[in-house]
Amino acid sequence: MKFNSRNNSKKLSRNIVLSLCVIGGLFTSCSSDDDNGSGGNAVVTPPTYQFERNGIGTVSYGGQTSRIQMGNEFVTALKDNTKTELELDGMFTNTGNYFTGIGLNDSGKNLRSKTAASSDYFSANSTDANAIKADFDGWIANQVNDVFPNWNTDAVAGTAGKIQEAGGGSTRYVNAKGLEYNQAINKALIGALMTDQMLNNYLSTSVLDAGDNRANNDAGLVAEGKDYTTMEHKWDEGFGYLYGTDDALAPQLGADSFLSKYLSRVESDDNFEGIADDIYNAFKLGRAAIVAKNYTIRDQQAEIIRTKISEIIGIRAVYYLQAAKPSIGTDSGSAFHDLSEGYGFIYSLQFTRQPGTDSPYFTKNEVDAYLAQLMQGDGFWDVTATMLDEMSDDIAARFDFTVVEAAPSN
Repeated sequence: MKFNSRNNSKKLSRNIVLSLCVIGGLFTSCSSDDDNGSGGNAVVTPPTYQFERNGIGTVSYGGQTSRIQMGNEFVTALKDNTKTELELDGMFTNTGNYFTGIGLNDSGKNLRSKTAASSDYFSANSTDANAIKADFDGWIANQVNDVFPNWNTDAVAGTAGKIQEAGGGSTRYVNAKGLEYNQAINKALIGALMTDQMLNNYLSTSVLDAGDNRANNDAGLVAEGKDYTTMEHKWDEGFGYLYGTDDALAPQLGADSFLSKYLSRVESDDNFEGIADDIYNAFKLGRAAIVAKNYTIRDQQAEIIRTKISEIIGIRAVYYLQAAKPSIGTDSGSAFHDLSEGYGFIYSLQFTRQPGTDSPYFTKNEVDAYLAQLMQGDGFWDVTATMLDEMSDDIAARFDFTVVEAAPSN
């Protein structure tokens, strides 16, 4: 069992409040009388994420499900050294017929267009949006042109190739600096696509209340040809980036390679147990608040979701930096694998959202500086435990957890 250094009284107080919110949410929102009265209609939270109008279900997030399924196939294909750059680019942009999942090739959806594409962060910042998309394009090209040709070469500092984990463990395929591009891309998509779209787009007031959305929601006017209001649908699309391949009525988590998987990992840590319920309950209550036309409660739940989803990324960034430490210099295969996952989660920090602000927990410049530090010289071959501890301390200090809490159990 990992030692829990969090202030116990603080944690107990927080858990009591959250428990009361959950219990109270079965009847009304966990808010002041003003918020649930003059601030909007009373909100009744259903036990599951199920909403109907005139007996017809109104929850819809098919586009999110398609993109998660595309993402799963794409990150798997990145480990297939027979793939060409054209094929992998085609999977990222959905140009060509490279997916095997039913309906994906003809879905009209793709990964690249929604990467670094949120309303709040990138609608007025095409420079950073284009730079981030270019990062993914470059990683794909490098995987094909640098790593695939050295698939059977033993990796050493300065040379891409294969490296096996100690004890006959998994073989990892890395670039000249020890980075697994497939891991970096996978974890970076968690931030640049799933988190950015959820926190900074679909749960954003600028999107939820765009145009006539609030007036139409107040009047119960559904979108043309649909059974839901536009505001309801936007919230559902945010929900879909976490639960899109799961059971919305009873989420099991771990249903895909992205947020679902890593929420499951964080939930399984005793230090963060309950985070999955916190997020699911906030989504339910926020959606119910939209139905009840109580936008104060809606926005409160969006803030909870922003805090918790951002925390997942921070926790896992620290987790992988700390996981790599014992293997440095003795088991490079294991160390590089953990560092590659940490690299992707650090990249994702720029898409998090501090509650009550329009800003991430870490800026793009801060993230780029961390990644440059990891890649300086011979990259992972030169990384030290001191460097990883310093990064871990910096990341944890921005969040409400400690390095000890986020690190792997001993």
